[in-house]
Amino acid sequence: MSYQIKNYKNSLRWLTDAVSLSTGKKYLMGFTGFFLIMFLMVHLFGNMLLLKHDGGLAFNAYSKSLLTNVLIRVIEIFLFAGFILHIIFGITVSIQNKNARGKQYAVKSNITSSFFSRHMIETGSFILIFLLIHLKTFFYAHRIMDSNLTMYESVVMAFQNIYYTGFYVFIMILLSFHLMHGFQSAFQSFGLNHNKYSPLIKIIGLFYAVVVPGLFALIPFYIYMEKITLQ
Repeated sequence: MSYQIKNYKNSLRWLTDAVSLSTGKKYLMGFTGFFLIMFLMVHLFGNMLLLKHDGGLAFNAYSKSLLTNVLIRVIEIFLFAGFILHIIFGITVSIQNKNARGKQYAVKSNITSSFFSRHMIETGSFILIFLLIHLKTFFYAHRIMDSNLTMYESVVMAFQNIYYTGFYVFIMILLSFHLMHGFQSAFQSFGLNHNKYSPLIKIIGLFYAVVVPGLFALIPFYIYMEKITLQ
């Protein structure tokens, strides 16, 4: 029995080493960051359904599929775990970098390392606060409390509130700043910082960091302005 336990511990050594070592944290940080980048794309496509003038039929159908699809429910668990791990590794890596006496995690030739990488904790903290509010507004209301409103009605009601919409747009700006560094760092964590690939990754990262948060911000802004126009 003791031999089996010893082998089991040895088989998990690679994982504990990865978590304990600074380089291991950076790999896991990059992996979870890349996973969340993919999630943002999928989430954006779903949210764009809010712009259809169909009374929310398409968006409600999309929201219902998220509730009834078992695969999506499983993915949600991994997504939540990904957020938590990304936050934990982000904080620990940033603290280690600040204690390294000037040594930076980002490649020095990367122009985003001057400003955006120094404020990853700050932007990430605001994004976390927004995420908690966002989950309370929609996930908690519909999954836990079983709201009588449809998801479309809840979203429109929230986006017609100038304070929520203003905060949402503000967070999307911070998300853009966060992604300016985070997108390239996710690839650099896997060693893809070669001169042959870095310029392309840099262009794609800049495009993603501007367009994706911009489209997210457009949705509440459009819904709020539509309310103003109809008044």
